[in-house]
Amino acid sequence: MLLEENKLLAPFTTLGIGGPARWFVKAASEEEIAEAAAWAGEHAQPLFVLGGGSNLLVADAGFDGLVVQVGLHGIARTDTQDQSGQVIYQAAAGEDWDSFVERAVADNCAGIECLAGIPGTVGGTPVQNVGAYGQEVASSIERVRAYDLIEHSFVEFTAPECGFAYRRSRFNSTDRGRYLVTRVDYRVTPGAAPTLRYADLLRAFPEGTEASLIEVAAVVRRVRQSKGMLLREGDPDCRSAGSFFKNPVVSEEQVRNIAAVIGQQPPRFPAGPEPENAGRVKIPAAWLIEQAGFTKGYALGAAGVSSRHTLALINRGGATADAILALAAQIADAVEVRFGIRLEMEPVMVGF
Repeated sequence: MLLEENKLLAPFTTLGIGGPARWFVKAASEEEIAEAAAWAGEHAQPLFVLGGGSNLLVADAGFDGLVVQVGLHGIARTDTQDQSGQVIYQAAAGEDWDSFVERAVADNCAGIECLAGIPGTVGGTPVQNVGAYGQEVASSIERVRAYDLIEHSFVEFTAPECGFAYRRSRFNSTDRGRYLVTRVDYRVTPGAAPTLRYADLLRAFPEGTEASLIEVAAVVRRVRQSKGMLLREGDPDCRSAGSFFKNPVVSEEQVRNIAAVIGQQPPRFPAGPEPENAGRVKIPAAWLIEQAGFTKGYALGAAGVSSRHTLALINRGGATADAILALAAQIADAVEVRFGIRLEMEPVMVGF
């Protein structure tokens, strides 16, 4: 285990923002994960797990503790022994997520094709229950392996044990900070049809059109690029943390209130099958932001709104974490004043 001191974190984030970690280590094996955790405990240092840095805002002062960058790699494929004909991929947490999706669709395995182009690593997907364009990883995850920082042992959770909900799991809610994900197993289906639910995909593949998984993944990447949500070198709209706000889940009464404010029905889509979502719908946060007066390309100093998508806040060059938070607060305040809905930030906040 190579321990570094005062390692700048900004280069490890897609926003390009963040001060130094007091201590930093890149763990390339489960043994090094355990060793790093033990070191943090012995030296009374708080510990933060760094994946791909794509859903992250690091404080300008950095993190006064140990940052563990997960560098575990490897993907193994196993055919299931049941009658489903499905396949299990065991993917190490440090694997690039989009590269893993690319492999699965190249193998003609359905279940994660709509999640193409999402930046970050495999290990971050169960934490946030990553989802886009009609799919969530919760529907394909079979098992999650992690290191328990309290019990100092490796544990494995089935999908129901992960407590998945919209952008939520036990790893970022009830057990936040307790587990360090080292491997995720995905169950996918060879030869199955792609998931075509969202308008962007239905426009590309009208009813009756046959679409391959590779074609659907390619269209998803193009759509993400058109919205500045695909990492491309030299593209200023890519210096973001992805979607900065979650789509709010609201009651029908709140929908009626919004309609009364603007004189028309707002766009909506299903909130999800969870019992707590009964009678509720999601309203696009991007739409609320636009209705509150924030247009694409809006700038507040070095922080700004993407020129392609109002849901992404960007570093226009030299922005600080405080500048991003000031812009986020300005947007959230305006939405709340107009619609009575407080937007919830999606990125993980570190060092604040």
